[in-house]
Amino acid sequence: MNLSVQEKDPANLFDTPLLHQSFFWSQVKQNQGYETKAFDIKVRQADVQRGATSSFLLDDMLVQLIPINREHTIGYVPYGPLLHPDQQNMGPFLEELSLHVQKRLPSHCILLRYDLPWETVWDDDELSVELQNIRLNWGTQSRSLSRSVSNQLPSDTMFIDLSGSEEDILANMHHKTRYNINLALRKGVEVRQVGHDQLDVFYALYEETCERNHIQLHDRSFFEALFGPEDEHAGVTLLMAYFESRPLSSMFLSRSSQRATYLYGASSSALRNTMSTYALQWKAIQLAKQWGCREYDLFGVSPSLHKNHPMQGLYTFKKGFGGDLLHRMGCWDFTFHAQEARQLFAYEMVGDGYHLR
Repeated sequence: MNLSVQEKDPANLFDTPLLHQSFFWSQVKQNQGYETKAFDIKVRQADVQRGATSSFLLDDMLVQLIPINREHTIGYVPYGPLLHPDQQNMGPFLEELSLHVQKRLPSHCILLRYDLPWETVWDDDELSVELQNIRLNWGTQSRSLSRSVSNQLPSDTMFIDLSGSEEDILANMHHKTRYNINLALRKGVEVRQVGHDQLDVFYALYEETCERNHIQLHDRSFFEALFGPEDEHAGVTLLMAYFESRPLSSMFLSRSSQRATYLYGASSSALRNTMSTYALQWKAIQLAKQWGCREYDLFGVSPSLHKNHPMQGLYTFKKGFGGDLLHRMGCWDFTFHAQEARQLFAYEMVGDGYHLR
């Protein structure tokens, strides 16, 4: 495969709809204490896309180095790369890319973990992990790709098309969602853009949300890192919904290229009949349109409307806003050091996931 990789300053990352592949996100991760690296990718189009010409495709990729113990790290690629090969070329492309990037990573990096943004090419419920591994490794030399124990970022999401008018977007929603938006506005719920001085208020709502839904809690510093990074192509704003001056729900809304993303949210258990979360999402949609975004990523739902899934409630809530479901391929590992990688996988198998048991 005719592919080359060149390291560069993360400040030179391309403008992208993928917030987690932006210079803004590189700064967030550095604020949280992680090292990041960026790489230009050049590949002959005919090597990754059937029937293509002999021209070359250009992309880039952000890699976050995550320590897993005192001696070793992994390289994590959040929602990257954007460049999407044909199905039969996915494995060989990831293999070639990984081997090139390995030369520019520390020797103690045991694997590269790709949180692939690509739409899934098979039904995970019908295809075992073993068969998924065989399929993605088809055509590779080392057979070093494997499905990760779990996904880091949501692999299932919904996208709302923002290209129409506000009236078009409302018309595409479920009638109960439209009713709840109007109910919140009639009750006097007010949504405002707020600053860093309201982070403690957000975090108190977030703690309440995690306790109510049995979700693992991020430290306050996790959200503190979102304030300060500067990137002309990407950023976040904090929205807060009030009822009679009382904060009831809040969210971080991001923008990146022509995409807005519902990044993190929180809500109070009190006065839920005000429907403040509906007013909050509607304000986010309106603001995203003002920014010139053409799509809104609702960022994380269950893969289907299954009663027993812990995110089933989010699926119902977000589907009401008229979004289209997208199933991404999720996390895949390319192993450099097999013994250390097996130890990591064994630890991850028994560790806590996103939802507490």
